[in-house]
Amino acid sequence: MKLLKCHLPLQQGARFTLAILCLAFTSTVTTAQTYPNKPIKAIVPFAAGSATDQIGRAFAAKMSDILGQTIVVDNRPGVNGMLGADAVAKADPDGYTMLIGTNSTNAALKSLMKKLPYDQDTAFAPIGFMGEVPLIVAINNELPMRTLKDFVTYAKANPDKATFASASTSQLVSSSMLASMAGITMTNVPYKSGPNAMTDLIGGQVMMFTADFAVTLPQVQAGKIRGLAVTSLKRSSAIPELPTVNEALGIKGYELIAYFAAYAPAKTPSAIIAKLNDALNQAARSKEIQERFASLGFEVEPGPPEALAKRNAIESAKWAKAIKEAGIEQQ
Repeated sequence: MKLLKCHLPLQQGARFTLAILCLAFTSTVTTAQTYPNKPIKAIVPFAAGSATDQIGRAFAAKMSDILGQTIVVDNRPGVNGMLGADAVAKADPDGYTMLIGTNSTNAALKSLMKKLPYDQDTAFAPIGFMGEVPLIVAINNELPMRTLKDFVTYAKANPDKATFASASTSQLVSSSMLASMAGITMTNVPYKSGPNAMTDLIGGQVMMFTADFAVTLPQVQAGKIRGLAVTSLKRSSAIPELPTVNEALGIKGYELIAYFAAYAPAKTPSAIIAKLNDALNQAARSKEIQERFASLGFEVEPGPPEALAKRNAIESAKWAKAIKEAGIEQQ
């Protein structure tokens, strides 16, 4: 790699400054050319077995093949994804730490928490969008309700006796939005992870749980829980017999979609971001990824980092509105 040659008649101080800039530019280019030369850590801010974990691991495996370097998945659940996101926000911006983020970590948290240990809008460099998936509203099998309308009727007749589980922002906001739009009150039972919440739903410790297809659909299909509705605007081809929340309750405007995306710490070199984005987009377009998650209603949407940055801004405003309208108090 040749250094840039500068022949302008500059004063000594200016020449020194330009030389430093040239060296910095050369170093950045060289780093990007040799990247990655050691394992990359992908932090999943939710528990093993969660949708974020399943999708993150699948993308990490495919991206490892493309980049020719191992991507190690590190689960760091807690506080709706905040703990894992904070670890990435404070990591070195060298391309060897990335976040498997969601609408919880990169859109909703700043409206849900009174204070974050990092600035959600500036702490991360977007890498690329992975995909999105709707949620299923499900209840314990032993309950007598057969439809979402039945459950709402019960909740209206028994204020605060209806309970729902939540282990992420999507799960909390989806159920709180439903309660607000249906005119009912429910008691939230928080969990550290979606799989733990599912265990208690099956066991009857909680009555309702609204979670992504990766967590709920296998249990619905196995007959262990009762699916009542999906949170998208249209029915899902993965389970077309379930109505949308809007159809089930005869309302309009209810929609909540969970999404997944990759982020690096802010100030990560753009050339490295470009390499990661290319690998992520190749993974998203791969037959293996699409076929593996098609049954979960997962829809990929490859694109540049700029598209994810724009989506973050839109989603942050959307989730702020949803959280406010659902009457969720900041934690």
